[in-house]
Amino acid sequence: MSLDVSASESWPLPYAALLDGLKAAGEDTRLRLLALLDEAELTVSELTDILGQSQPRISRHLKLLADAELVERHREASWVFYRRASEAGRGALVSTLLALLDTDDDLIRRDRERLAEVRAARAAQAQAYFATHAARWDAIRSLHVAEARVEQEVCAALADMEIDTLLDLGTGTGRMLEILSPRIQRGIGLDLSPDMLGVARVNLERAGVRNCAVRQGDIFNLAMPRDSFDAVLVHQVLHFLDDPARALREAARLLRPGGRLVVVDFAPHDLEFLREAHAHRRLGFPQDAVWGWMAQAGLAPDLFRALPPETATEGALTVSIWRARDPRPVPASAPAAEKTDREVA
Repeated sequence: MSLDVSASESWPLPYAALLDGLKAAGEDTRLRLLALLDEAELTVSELTDILGQSQPRISRHLKLLADAELVERHREASWVFYRRASEAGRGALVSTLLALLDTDDDLIRRDRERLAEVRAARAAQAQAYFATHAARWDAIRSLHVAEARVEQEVCAALADMEIDTLLDLGTGTGRMLEILSPRIQRGIGLDLSPDMLGVARVNLERAGVRNCAVRQGDIFNLAMPRDSFDAVLVHQVLHFLDDPARALREAARLLRPGGRLVVVDFAPHDLEFLREAHAHRRLGFPQDAVWGWMAQAGLAPDLFRALPPETATEGALTVSIWRARDPRPVPASAPAAEKTDREVA
């Protein structure tokens, strides 16, 4: 989802803009939609399931909210995603209105319960896929772009800093832990799928990696204290998630001052079959989308690389690499302070 992180309209709002926003939000279904879209990025069909209303009715209300710039709309192939407006624009009005809403209200609580059911269904679909494909996950990745090429670029993105602790979110088969283990003191790989973790443990043991461990964890709720890691890697994970921005905020929370967040995922594409066949929630991301989420998480984006496929064969996708730095100054006594602040070309 492409986000404009620059302020499209100053706050406070002009009279006409405020009036339009209040008119758009001042209706039963539309206020419920804003509360739901404050929680997650959702499609029309998902909102229809949650609210129990017809698709044309939901679409009409979403259009009114979008026209008033209270929600953002993004199309990917045959799917359309909606999310509340960012704080840079009229999202401040949405935040003000929702702050007045009692979250324990029976109606709002029921909506959140149905939202939880929608999210659980997504998670179950992804888990079923992972359970089926865990043993050949690396083979599936290799269909898109050479993994050796991606691994080389990831290592280059972290080459200008010493790494004491590394967190690999969505570690999958543990391949990145294996690659980076020689130059870190300690690595932890998290994944939601027990099947994937089983494969990762076997692979790390086979490679003789002793300074890395894997465990089950939720990328949206990492049970770890802030400022825990020098580097966090999110490798081919975002396209499975319903809320990539939330995942990056949680990843940024764990970075130490001067630490790096590196994201690897697909560039935008139109291979719709990946949704059904491989549980992809999103069909890639433009450069500014991920950079925008990093900036909103309080990080300073400083590197982007696009890795096109070597051959223009069907199903060959471009892989993108984004990097951002925690802008807080590195304490003089920090064990893993940056050597330099140069950008890797």
